[in-house]
Amino acid sequence: MKDVTIKLAEFSANLTYDRIPRAAVENLKKCLLDALGCAVYGATTPWGMIVNKFVQDQGGVKEATLWTTSFDGPAANVVLGNGTMIHSFDFDDYHMTKIHPGAVVIPAALAIAEKERLDGKRLLTAMTAGYETMTHISRAVNPGASRLKGWHLTGTCGTFAAAAAVGNLWGFNTDTMASALGMAWTQSAGLWAFTADGSYSKRFHPGRSSQSGIMAAALARDGYQGPTMILEAEDGGFLKATSDDFDASMVLEGLGEKFDAEDVVIKPYAACGSLHSSIDAILAIKKDYGIDTDRIERINVYNSEVVQVQCGFDYQPMGALQAQMSLKYCVARALLDGGCTLSQFTEEKLAEPRAVELAARVHFVKHDEINRIYPKRFPSIVEVVLSNGERHQLRIDAPKGSVENPLTWEEVQSKFKKNSAVMLDEQRTEAIIQVVEELEELAEISRLPQLLKG
Repeated sequence: MKDVTIKLAEFSANLTYDRIPRAAVENLKKCLLDALGCAVYGATTPWGMIVNKFVQDQGGVKEATLWTTSFDGPAANVVLGNGTMIHSFDFDDYHMTKIHPGAVVIPAALAIAEKERLDGKRLLTAMTAGYETMTHISRAVNPGASRLKGWHLTGTCGTFAAAAAVGNLWGFNTDTMASALGMAWTQSAGLWAFTADGSYSKRFHPGRSSQSGIMAAALARDGYQGPTMILEAEDGGFLKATSDDFDASMVLEGLGEKFDAEDVVIKPYAACGSLHSSIDAILAIKKDYGIDTDRIERINVYNSEVVQVQCGFDYQPMGALQAQMSLKYCVARALLDGGCTLSQFTEEKLAEPRAVELAARVHFVKHDEINRIYPKRFPSIVEVVLSNGERHQLRIDAPKGSVENPLTWEEVQSKFKKNSAVMLDEQRTEAIIQVVEELEELAEISRLPQLLKG
């Protein structure tokens, strides 16, 4: 299929606020508030602090704010810290195309809007361009197939999204935007090896993608020519390089007609989004039957092959990220604690003997029908088998937070307040909520990062 990159570039370059559906605007405001709360909490994590130190050590011209600190630096650097903070605990927004768009798009768009002193509508438009670019590319690459090759799609697709958002803010024409997209992919990366040893690398991917997107857009703005067939090229194009089962037509299908920004999910649980239906199911079984864990012989979780590869590994305590990706730990911990949020991933909880032992009784079972529909939907069937032969089974198709069962604005506010309480007082918390709620009326976006200064 020809001209895929050019047509996507045309959409991102020409998108204006008046073309965005109200439902998309309102959901993006939820995403923004949620991202900021995740970032504030993320500033307290070891990986967040390490990356923020690195950013500050580089110094540089004062263009944008490194949130939760007093540091202002180059926009292309501070977004490395801001994106890492947002994704610091896998609690940030996600889309069913297996990406976390907010952690990539929001840092880039907000940093450039702050630098250029732009208004709230411009920020929302840029966010939309970024979110739509990222979801359409991920859908076209076939996220399940690309994930099975070892790619982390937030990292690989994210550079495109950040470049699109920044290019929209800078008023790129189609050709310049296409060059920016080309330069974005040629910097793109993100591999999944972190679950093997509990390393921090996944946290870093969105910040790095955001940084690469700004760099790509800046180079294109100054005349650097990037490859303008970066998606569809036979030799070295993104789609062929990262998937064995892609469909280039999906990049453009519905583009500008049905906005994916309406369908981005705000997480109620600090765990991989593919596990939320399993968490909901075990919580409902616990509520309905009040099961004594000592009586459990095994817990069967029926799900897709991708979830098995991504999350079905045997659980051993190796750190919070590995636990957040572990089907066995999350199901066991939710059953023991009645929840799966920040407090379930402390070092003490991760190594708790009863959790490790119960996790060993959780077993993955491939389910053919769920395998066929994943990741268009993230259903799960959980079955608890007791020692006396009694069985309790429940299927969840629309977990809490999903498009069919979304968090309300009030629930998103509550989550933001809990996450940001580690650093922000009530007055600043309420001020941030008000700014985001009235974002389209904001004359200059710099008010928002000022409220996030440390």
